[in-house]
Amino acid sequence: MARKTLRELSGLDQTPATLADATLILVDYQNTYTRGVMELEGWRPALTAAKQLLAKARAAGAKVIHVAHDSGEGTPYDIRAEIGGIHPDVAPIEGEPVVVKSAPNSFVNTDLGEQVDAAGHKNVVIAGFMTNMCVTFTTEGAFLRGNHPTVVADACATRPLPTPAGEVSADQLHASALATIGDLYGVVVPSVTELS
Repeated sequence: MARKTLRELSGLDQTPATLADATLILVDYQNTYTRGVMELEGWRPALTAAKQLLAKARAAGAKVIHVAHDSGEGTPYDIRAEIGGIHPDVAPIEGEPVVVKSAPNSFVNTDLGEQVDAAGHKNVVIAGFMTNMCVTFTTEGAFLRGNHPTVVADACATRPLPTPAGEVSADQLHASALATIGDLYGVVVPSVTELS
């Protein structure tokens, strides 16, 4: 039996955002996830896709907002150190703000909502690290505040995690997170090539 998503049952629009009519939110593309204890599976191809997405958004004249997680000095998320910096492949250029957060939902205790509102678009395109954590909860946050999120799957990545029932692979966790997003919080597109 074919299953319908909550989005379909609720009559929510299934049309992906266009970059010219959206704000791009790049979540936690930090060096943290490219090495060491937090290294993600598939981070390199996801980062390559994010670089393509960023170039496409800039070419379309989209507002771009970068997000970085800060857990304080000496942590893998120390934005004052190289490990917590945004990867050079998707580094901000002049005029692109960086929102510093301390929770998985990038809207919590930050000015991200105000910046999105100031950009003047209800549509937001979201991609980043990790799919199951900050991408999912930032997308939920955008949805709950009335934005229309589109998530770019191939520009996201995660890592395997242990559970009481056994390890969940990175691929399984990535797919599960995208299924959660696509069930209600946003439109999920497989690739940056799907966006116009």
